[in-house]
Amino acid sequence: MSEDPGSERVIAGRYRLLSPLGEGGMGTVWRARDEVLQREVAVKEVRAPHGLPDSEIERMYARLEREAWAAARVSHRNVVTVYDVAMEDGRPWIVMELIRGIALSDLLDAEGPLDPQRAAHIGAEVLAALRAAHEAGVLHRDVKPGNVLMANDGRVVLTDFGIATVEGSSALTMTGEVIGSPEFLAPERALGRTPGPESDLWSLGVLLYAAVEGNSPFRQPTPLSTLRAIVDEPLPPPRRAGPLAPVLDGLLAKDPAERTSADSAERELRVVAAGGTAPTRPMGSTGATTRSSQAPTIGAFGVPAPSSATPPQGFGPPPAT
Repeated sequence: MSEDPGSERVIAGRYRLLSPLGEGGMGTVWRARDEVLQREVAVKEVRAPHGLPDSEIERMYARLEREAWAAARVSHRNVVTVYDVAMEDGRPWIVMELIRGIALSDLLDAEGPLDPQRAAHIGAEVLAALRAAHEAGVLHRDVKPGNVLMANDGRVVLTDFGIATVEGSSALTMTGEVIGSPEFLAPERALGRTPGPESDLWSLGVLLYAAVEGNSPFRQPTPLSTLRAIVDEPLPPPRRAGPLAPVLDGLLAKDPAERTSADSAERELRVVAAGGTAPTRPMGSTGATTRSSQAPTIGAFGVPAPSSATPPQGFGPPPAT
């Protein structure tokens, strides 16, 4: 495909590419015009890296189709609307609602950490999107600031279900492969275990921590050391979270069974967004910080302490079933 937007290439005889909106490691999102319905749309193009085996390219295209299928199942004002999957050059191009605005990641880069009330509002809107997705049997699996759009019309929109899974469908990843941004992965996913809705809630907790603190809590120099920190290290006490701290504590519980539920977390986020304070969790209740010194809870994940020279035994392919 030509990189010159002036060429105005037409996809599937209908979607005229006008100009690039953003580019990442997986490809480009274009501003385009639907010549049939006479409206502007966003078209997501994925380019396979040079030298990638054909089998991997097929998996990439299948994942792209999965994105459209998963997102199209979710109808909610906080989820980007998918209109179509167009085939061109033997690969799918996803046609989506055009969101005019800025990614949360770019907002944080430009403005720095957010105040707790603003972060809580954004978190509540993202959580509303996640609840709608989970009710439809869809896991997002890559909740992070780059996948949250701050629309000019005031909406907060969750996008990029490209690595989402749908309940009851077959997995597209090889056994033991970790999909998603390492610093936002939940402990159970870092260990190769089956994710659930609680895994998306953990990622939201990391997003909120990064939004108010200016950095994600478990980021390390390498992906492996990041995964080990997620599983083994206690949550670094937030310094700027203020009334949001109890919400972070509940969402970032190491054990998914003890994580704050989606409905409780959304209620607490709405309270903080309105200027209130989320209830403080008593010792021994759900929350990563209150349990950080309880070795048996963290040790249940089967990973040795970071000071050990032994490789983390919990990582790698999950046991065959």
